[in-house]
Amino acid sequence: MSHHIVEVKQLRHVYPDGTEALRDVSFRIHHGESVAIIGANGAGKSTLLLHLNGYLPATSGTIRIGDHPLSKETLNEIRRTVGMVFQDPDDQLFMPTVFDDVAFGPLNQGLTPALIEQRVTDALERVEARELRNKPPYHLSGGEKKRVAIATVLSMLPEILVLDEPTAGLDPRARRQLMALLQDFHHTRIITSHDLDMVLELCERTIVLHQGMVMADGPTLEIFGNETLLAACHLEKPFSMQGCPVCSPKAIRRLPKPQPPLVPPHGDRQHDHAHHLHDHDHHDH
Repeated sequence: MSHHIVEVKQLRHVYPDGTEALRDVSFRIHHGESVAIIGANGAGKSTLLLHLNGYLPATSGTIRIGDHPLSKETLNEIRRTVGMVFQDPDDQLFMPTVFDDVAFGPLNQGLTPALIEQRVTDALERVEARELRNKPPYHLSGGEKKRVAIATVLSMLPEILVLDEPTAGLDPRARRQLMALLQDFHHTRIITSHDLDMVLELCERTIVLHQGMVMADGPTLEIFGNETLLAACHLEKPFSMQGCPVCSPKAIRRLPKPQPPLVPPHGDRQHDHAHHLHDHDHHDH
């Protein structure tokens, strides 16, 4: 599949209850780009991702992956190209052991046992989880589950990696490990996240969704520098761009004025005590 371009044209999705989750969404992502799709809760981010390899059918509009439009006939080929990592890793880990989960995709591709073994080993090494291969998934930590879920996708050798909230629920160390892993994936990455500092670090381009519509599409730094746009879409700048909440001039102006100590300084107590003794001696004299 040449170039592995992702092209979405006038995509619209209406849920059975009448909710219009996507409204004429259009964009084009080229091979090797790292693109974030951001927005407030309910903006349509997860719904959009689920269209990219056919988990949700479009109400109208088209999706093209490389040379092929997304259809029932091309679905299997496109799912080999577009690897989806869900927000909750438990949605992807359902086999007795980590090895079985990571081998599930290659097994369904009809590969030989030797090739499956190689794919699993390579994928677990890429996510630094080779020692977990014989463990049951329910014994893993949240960070380990995330890495293994990514390995289940990498074992199928996708050219496009799609991740829904990859750092959600991770502690700082696990978050940093995951970000380092994603930086090493040199094919196309499409990421939705509320972790805007991660977006700033990993994605050179950002698409902003609001109420199912594309409100902006451009360089990430420019998007995060547009305070009017962010406010209109119920977003804020990444923490790293907001400045120190204690040291900023506004914060300093808001700091309360120093109050006198409740107990006088030690020197004053000595002075008062000496003065009191002097008065007492004078009175006795």
